[in-house]
Amino acid sequence: MKFSCIALAGAVLQLAHAGPVNKRAEGVTDADILNYALTLEHLEASFYEQGLSNYTKQDFLDAGMTESFYNNLMSVAMDEKAHEDFLTQALAQAGAKPVERCTYAFPSTDVKSFLALGTILEGVGVSAYLGAAASIMDKAYLTAAGSILTVEARHSAYLRAALGESPSPQPFDNPLDFNEVYTVASPFIASCPSSNAALPVKAFPSLTMSSMNAVSAGQQVELTAGEGFTSMNTTDLHAAFITVTGPVWAKAMPAGEGKWTVTVPMGVAGQSYVVLTNGDKQATDDNIVAGPAIIEISPMRMSMSMSGSAMPAPTMSWAMGAGSVSWSLMASMTASPTPSAPVFTGAAGSVTASVGGVVGAVAAVAGFFL
Repeated sequence: MKFSCIALAGAVLQLAHAGPVNKRAEGVTDADILNYALTLEHLEASFYEQGLSNYTKQDFLDAGMTESFYNNLMSVAMDEKAHEDFLTQALAQAGAKPVERCTYAFPSTDVKSFLALGTILEGVGVSAYLGAAASIMDKAYLTAAGSILTVEARHSAYLRAALGESPSPQPFDNPLDFNEVYTVASPFIASCPSSNAALPVKAFPSLTMSSMNAVSAGQQVELTAGEGFTSMNTTDLHAAFITVTGPVWAKAMPAGEGKWTVTVPMGVAGQSYVVLTNGDKQATDDNIVAGPAIIEISPMRMSMSMSGSAMPAPTMSWAMGAGSVSWSLMASMTASPTPSAPVFTGAAGSVTASVGGVVGAVAAVAGFFL
């Protein structure tokens, strides 16, 4: 195993010296956050265990993947198990009760859909740790979470590249808050032990796309809100694409029967998340009415031209009050929504992931469990 038991024990002891878990004014402790992270690690570790049990090495080879990729995927599975063990022991050392594994429902039917779902879960893991970082008070716990975050990001990039997607489609990852992550993860959780402490999270009504094929900025997509969706004012309903500097807004147009059409805005790429909100001033637990939906957005390929002089550096302007960001590239360039070529492919040939089938199955599961 890449992460030895001795190293794990040493890291846990370092966390134990961080002292008792700290408590926020709203009543959420570092223990709650670590149990939230452990809930995600339980899910990911179980996902890889089930998938690598259901599909043999030959199944991966038959699907066009290489033996080297299969071996690396085994290492990814061991990483997730190490994360699970680490957080479990760290919570116990801190005097908190770790949550136990739940029973899961992963809607993959073959190697391709398994890998497609894997890229989604790894991307959600990155966004979850990134979103939780600001709420962790103890520096030792924050460092531990950060060390897991960087490995999750490597997993995500590796799987994305192996499936022909850009491993780094944008310069900033997108954070998700606790309720947004739980909304995305809860369809995979069939049931949990009654002994598990309740986490301070809730699921919003689900939001799904009819297809998870990659889309481009300027393209119109259709979103469907799930059971429990209500909006105080449908005439002021907006779509908020989550980014690290605040939402990128688009108008949500009603299409009947809980469906809404949204034009994908500029400024978002890769595995992105969109929520429906009342109004376009903020995207918080107070005004999110559905979502997030996961949307894969092709990165813009920039073609820059230089006329003999040095190209000025890109500048970024921050609109702090509005919580938004705008980029201004001070150069002559054209942009096209063509996906950039992957750096690596784990397949012996071209592999097209069955993401659409995965998302359709996830939507069905979400309708049952939420």
